[in-house]
Amino acid sequence: MRTAVKKVLRTLESGDKSALQAVYVSASSALDRAARKGLIHKNKAARLKSRLSAKIKAAA
Repeated sequence: MRTAVKKVLRTLESGDKSALQAVYVSASSALDRAARKGLIHKNKAARLKSRLSAKIKAAA
């Protein structure tokens, strides 16, 4: 889960916009899966996804 989030941030820094969407979807799925299994709270998953999405939109 943390690796997926870091991968989104690394892709964002590299500026590879074509791969960014796929990496974000993967991270979003990983966060949802972690919340469903009880690793993190569902609100934390939502907050992380929202922050990642905001960073992606700001970079676009």
